[in-house]
Amino acid sequence: MADNKVLIVGTMAFDEVETPTGSSGKIIAGSATYIALATSFFDVESAIVSIVGRDFPQDYFIELSKRNINLEGVEVDNSGDTFYWKGRYHKNLNRRDTLVTDLNTLANFNPIVPDNFKDAEVALLGNLHPRIQLSVLDQINTEKTTIIVDTMNYWIEGTWDELVQVVAKTDIITINDEEALQMTNATNVMSAAKKISKMGPSHVIIKKGEHGALLYHKEQTFLAPAAVLDNVIDPTGAGDSFAGGLAGFLASQPKLDFETMKTAMVYGSSVASFCVTDFGTKSIVNTTFSQIKERVKHLKTLVHFEAP
Repeated sequence: MADNKVLIVGTMAFDEVETPTGSSGKIIAGSATYIALATSFFDVESAIVSIVGRDFPQDYFIELSKRNINLEGVEVDNSGDTFYWKGRYHKNLNRRDTLVTDLNTLANFNPIVPDNFKDAEVALLGNLHPRIQLSVLDQINTEKTTIIVDTMNYWIEGTWDELVQVVAKTDIITINDEEALQMTNATNVMSAAKKISKMGPSHVIIKKGEHGALLYHKEQTFLAPAAVLDNVIDPTGAGDSFAGGLAGFLASQPKLDFETMKTAMVYGSSVASFCVTDFGTKSIVNTTFSQIKERVKHLKTLVHFEAP
């Protein structure tokens, strides 16, 4: 098995974000971008499989390459523009409205996995149409690779049959609490986690935003804390940064067990906590690994106590 490799499939995009604190203007974003930047803090080589248009800046490819991110699998389609999303957050930042979604070249995305990443230690399939996720699963060595999948309410509502096929082949699923309840018709996240695990994934991670994340694995549970912040600017990339930190840590470890998963989630929380402090990828590209580790130590203090 390839050592310390992470395959990332997702969007590279332009976002425009409006929050109560301001507006971002048009910035580089997308699930694959956030995930890859998060994995780059760890001793891993990652590869992005995605598509961009003629308007995507060459300088950003150089920035990603400097971080040991392989871009062989990124198709540049000069016949159109890059995927674009515009959204507006509500006052509490937990809810947002989508104002514009232009698929552009993403509508023609046919993922091709680079040969030297077909047996990557971890494959993270970002939030995309399940048909694309299935296409990637057909190209990789699923016996040797730990498969992490993210999805959202749009695919749960519109592509259920294909999504079920993806989830059945998944080792780890990351999903937010609303989507977990929607997926299972459960009334609480614990029963939702148990139902999802019966669909295929051995590890179910239910993200709860500023309240951290729940891990469920074979009747074992763990609650990963989220950093308590007073300077949240843009939560858009938080879930992807969390997943990227998780994947990067897992790929850098010799084995995957419950303790490793717990630590990986805390590293994911740490990376996400830096991501949200500015618009887009601006904060995460200026964060150091020593800052990530310091934040992990701080998160440990949030959940540690001595029982009498």
